[in-house]
Amino acid sequence: MSKEKNKEIKIKIDGKSYKCIVGEKILDVAKRNNIFIPSLCHHPDLNIKANCRVCVVEIKGYNRLTTSCSTTVCEGMEIFTNSPKVKLSRNTNLKLIFAAHIEKCVDCTTRFDCELLSLAKRYGLNIANFKDRKGKRKTYKFSNSVEIDGSQCIDCRNCIDACSNIQKINYLKKEGKGYKQEIVPVEDKNIDCIYCGQCALHCPVASAQEQYDWDDVENILKNKKGKTLIAMIAPSTRISIGEVFGFPYGYNAAGQMVTALKKLGFDQVIDVNLGADITTLVEAEELLERLGDKKAKLPMITSCCPAWVKYLEFYRPDLISHLTTSRSPQIHLGGVIKTYWAKKKNIKPKDIITVSIMPCTAKKFESRRSELKINGLYPVDEVITVRELAFLIKKNGIDFKNLKPEKSNDLFNDGSGAAVIYGASGGVMESALRTANHFICKDSKKAKICHSRIEFKEVRGMKGIKEAKIDLDGKKLNVAVVNGIGNINDILPKLNKYHYIEVMACPGGCIGGGGQIIPSSVEIVQKRMEGLYNSDRNEKIRTAHDNKDAVEAVNWVKNSKLSHKVLHTKYINRKNK
Repeated sequence: MSKEKNKEIKIKIDGKSYKCIVGEKILDVAKRNNIFIPSLCHHPDLNIKANCRVCVVEIKGYNRLTTSCSTTVCEGMEIFTNSPKVKLSRNTNLKLIFAAHIEKCVDCTTRFDCELLSLAKRYGLNIANFKDRKGKRKTYKFSNSVEIDGSQCIDCRNCIDACSNIQKINYLKKEGKGYKQEIVPVEDKNIDCIYCGQCALHCPVASAQEQYDWDDVENILKNKKGKTLIAMIAPSTRISIGEVFGFPYGYNAAGQMVTALKKLGFDQVIDVNLGADITTLVEAEELLERLGDKKAKLPMITSCCPAWVKYLEFYRPDLISHLTTSRSPQIHLGGVIKTYWAKKKNIKPKDIITVSIMPCTAKKFESRRSELKINGLYPVDEVITVRELAFLIKKNGIDFKNLKPEKSNDLFNDGSGAAVIYGASGGVMESALRTANHFICKDSKKAKICHSRIEFKEVRGMKGIKEAKIDLDGKKLNVAVVNGIGNINDILPKLNKYHYIEVMACPGGCIGGGGQIIPSSVEIVQKRMEGLYNSDRNEKIRTAHDNKDAVEAVNWVKNSKLSHKVLHTKYINRKNK
């Protein structure tokens, strides 16, 4: 059977012969050989549905057109991708899709990279041939993070598949039939959105999308009025943003991001890597405290993923005490900017506006958690996704690819390699283990023979559940990493096996986050991950405890009586709210 599966056969596409493997789909063979066949509903991470019918092809001997995404190749098959029948069917389907998609191009972040518009241009379509039929559809908003605009939906159902099959939240459903079908949230009060944004990441037409804040940021930039504007770059965004501008997967574009943000009008650009190093210092300290306290709740579970925190607060509030009290990197950095940095720069905290560039839609939700306020101010004032930043860069005519890389601010460094890998599943845990190992060695009687361990490759990779036994110079830990919230139920029944657990709601971690650059797939996420680990290896500082700026900021906060307000947080039982 396996031999038959790997059997090589030959087919013809548009008169040319190509080799392929038994079981492959026509669309996959075409893509591999750089043969263009348009597709919208097809996504490599999702089940094949073949419902947009844009990818139709003609096959010799068949009495009807067939969708290339769902049709398996066979020996001697002759395929035509641009025959008169294909052209007529494809163009009609595209026009009907435009009739189901109310164009809101001016404000849409996909305006410069819209697949629908590029197909209309490619085939010379009159997109107004059919009357718009969804103009009165609702927009469903989920907190301040994600929304689904029914007037733009093309009924591909990718959002449902992402929510149900990948994340296993099951918050979205199809209501109605035929042209009346609509994507709506379920009415079950025991199910709630966690704001992860995977629906937006898998939507081909920006019907499911982040709730835009780029326009608010643009207005702030145009009307500074004596405010100091600070942009904060999240670890994984530097690796993905270059994809939009022609850089290869995994390219570290941090320097170009700094230059672009300054051109947009920001006064300072501060790397969230510094915030991640602060998070590591706080979390590693708390982990060792819990391990040394027989009454402490174990396992300790990471809390820097706000979609995971929302999940726990709603679905399993009984486990809240297991969450680390450490704030997340963006909140840590925002808090340090409005206390320590403000003091150093002699600027009033109320005159500072912080804007995070994040790979995550749930970070918008996190930024408005009232319990995170410090002296009445939110640590982070605005959050935009990396998609929104890419849109702003293009909208303002900035030639990103040819920008001269610049360094960020003049007070903080750009963080350690341990901070960079926060963007990958397992990265938060690995960063904390690096520093926890150091703390153990530092306090040990055998400190001279203790070694500072840098890499913990056991917790890396794309496996859904990663389990490992870690030896921190004699202290034995059972750890687990949950890669994607869809795997969470595989770990919750056996919590008492572990000392420390990392959970990231999005597959791959932040590098595959709901606010990431589109397209995104498992294959692309793996390439981005490689970029993160390459950046880590190339950093001069690879551990949080070796980052003197982070250590100094944490010590200042602790000595200023702001320790809990800036470094720690609490959580809310949302089950009955």
